Amino acid sequence: MQIPTADGLADAFAAHPDHGERHPGVLMYPDAFGIRPTIRDMARELAGHGYYVLVPNFFYREGPTPVIDLPEHIGEADRSALIARLMPLIKGLTPELVLSDADAYLGFLADQPEVGAGPVAVTGYCIGGPLATRTAAAHPDQVAALAAFHAPVAADGPESLLRIGADIHFGHAATDITPEALGELNRSLDAAGVDYTSEIYPGTVHGFTMSDTDAFDPAGLRLHWDRLLPLLARALAKG
Repeated sequence: MQIPTADGLADAFAAHPDHGERHPGVLMYPDAFGIRPTIRDMARELAGHGYYVLVPNFFYREGPTPVIDLPEHIGEADRSALIARLMPLIKGLTPELVLSDADAYLGFLADQPEVGAGPVAVTGYCIGGPLATRTAAAHPDQVAALAAFHAPVAADGPESLLRIGADIHFGHAATDITPEALGELNRSLDAAGVDYTSEIYPGTVHGFTMSDTDAFDPAGLRLHWDRLLPLLARALAKG
């Protein structure tokens, strides 16, 4: 897929059921390593539950995915060097660029003939979590569900969460957040007045949903699906 944006064409991957009716849309932001077989598999699995899933390459300004060469399996020994190469690109995603891109992604999603006219969901992994959170905050009337996993979702400060109108699930890696910080985050969500769950997944490390990394935790990935699928079904049906 090619998504027109203010700065050019963003390449993307889409998955949806092959039967004819329209389906609720889900904008899925990948982790920093971007669109690759693991992400495509996750998008296909989610699509199999009745959703049109759009995964953008949010580093498209640097070129089509993959923007850097990745090993088939991302081991802990590889991770630091890869993140060091990606960090300038991550820092280049200013809030203004993120919101401009989000407008383009959501507009493109809504225009697809396989996508229904109702509200959409936004999900994100790792750095994709803050992008998903910013997207939901900027489009409270369009985004009915927000989910993020092993992600710094409060990177823009607790006040940013007050603009979100979606039902929320945040699944945190045990190594990413302390119980005290989780309590502070959840108090911000209480203040936002939204339906939410926000919890630490036991025994997990950052990146636990990604099966092509050393961080992968099968139990964590199962819990991710156990939380994500009911959230989408409930929130998108509710509108």
